[in-house]
Amino acid sequence: MHAYLAEFIGTAILILLGNGVVANVVLRDTKGNDAGWIVICAGWGFAVFTAVLCVGQFSGAHLNPAVTVGLAGAGKFEWELVAGYLSAQMAGAITGAILVYLFYKPHYDVTKDESAKLATFCTGPNIRTLPFNFFSEMIATFVLVYAVLLMVDPSFAIEFAGAKAEVPVGLGSIGALPVGLIVFAIGLSLGGTTGYAINPARDLGPRIAHWILPIKNKGASDWGYAAIPVLGPLAGGILAALLFLSHSAAS
Repeated sequence: MHAYLAEFIGTAILILLGNGVVANVVLRDTKGNDAGWIVICAGWGFAVFTAVLCVGQFSGAHLNPAVTVGLAGAGKFEWELVAGYLSAQMAGAITGAILVYLFYKPHYDVTKDESAKLATFCTGPNIRTLPFNFFSEMIATFVLVYAVLLMVDPSFAIEFAGAKAEVPVGLGSIGALPVGLIVFAIGLSLGGTTGYAINPARDLGPRIAHWILPIKNKGASDWGYAAIPVLGPLAGGILAALLFLSHSAAS
C-alpha cells in the first residue's frame, strides 16, 4: 500500500472510532449514552491502537501532523514528504467524521444539544482562556510526540514508491499498543481542560465536516477556537523534537 493512502485510511479509521465513541456517549438514545469520560478516553486509546495496527507497516502510522512534523524536526522523517502526509491525514480525518455522522445519523436527528453534536466532531475547552488552552494542547502533544520519538527504531524502514526508496518512520516498528496506551493516559490526566485534540487533523478535519454536513440543528462550528487545537499540537511536536535533538546531541 502507498504510504499516503495508508495515512488516509489510518486517519479515517482513527476518527471513525475516536469520534464514534464520543457520539456513542453524548448523543441521545445510544447504547452508550452518558457512559462518561473514562469510556471516551479508552475509546480514543483503542482507536489509536486499531489505526496504527492497520497501517503501521505501510506508512509508520503517523496519523497526526504533530507527529509527522515532530519526526521530521528530529531528523527521523524526510521533510519533502511532510506535505503529502499532512494532506492525506486531513482528507482521512474529514472522511472519518463523515462516516461517524452517517453511522449515527438517527441519533444526531433526535439530539437537541448543539454543543453535544459539535463535540462528536471536534474539541472545545471547558473554560475558554485561549493562552491556557494553547498551553494545554502544547504540553499534552509534547508528551505524545516525545514518547514516540523515544520509541523510534532507526533500523526500521518501509518501502515507499516516491521521493525516497526507504522512509524511516517512528511507529511501525514498536507496535500499536504502546501508542494507544499513551493516548489513553493523556486523555485521563491531561484531557480535562480542552478535550485533548493533540492532533491538528483530528480537530480541523472533523470541524470542516461539521461545517459542510447537513446536520439537523447543528449550530456553529466554533471557528473562533479552531486555531488552538492546530497550533498548540504543532508547537508541542516541535518542542518534543527540540528536546529530543538536545539530548541526542549531548549523548
